[in-house]
Amino acid sequence: MHWTTDSAHTIVEFSAKHLGIFTVRGRFRTVRGEAEFDPSTPTSASGRVEIDAASLDTGDAQRDTHLRSADFLDVENHPLITFVTRSIEHQGGDRYRVIGDATIRGTTRPLELEATYGGVITDPWGAQRAAVEGRTSLNRSDFGLKWNMVLEAGRLLVGETVTITAEAELVAKQEAVSG
Repeated sequence: MHWTTDSAHTIVEFSAKHLGIFTVRGRFRTVRGEAEFDPSTPTSASGRVEIDAASLDTGDAQRDTHLRSADFLDVENHPLITFVTRSIEHQGGDRYRVIGDATIRGTTRPLELEATYGGVITDPWGAQRAAVEGRTSLNRSDFGLKWNMVLEAGRLLVGETVTITAEAELVAKQEAVSG
């Protein structure tokens, strides 16, 4: 069965340390995803997520401009951040490990997410909906995001570890009725 993300109910957020003492948080405002899966066998699912890198928002226009620049995401040359699922392993209950390939700034690396599957429901309008949540951390330097400054006592202006959390509500494609 084919599923797509509901943009009003999908969010990708990120966080990283600033000055080694404060956590800066942000989100990507434009996220699209598609998946193929049978709700009775979630481990057989496959999916792809595309994030508009320029849609990042940390609440500070000057910081956002810097994060979009060639020092970080280089959105002019790399407009999309993607994640493509390779496999899913059941970890017990509603917990899963999703293994896939993330591409950031033109660099593709394997990435694992801790995921929770919320199941499937039929909404009041008759559409089937599923929910998933995922969390991971990555070293931004592994994806070519190497700009930084060393401060007093060896602290970094921007932390190397970026934590990413995502929540998505998926809607099943309605089957055409022939008649």
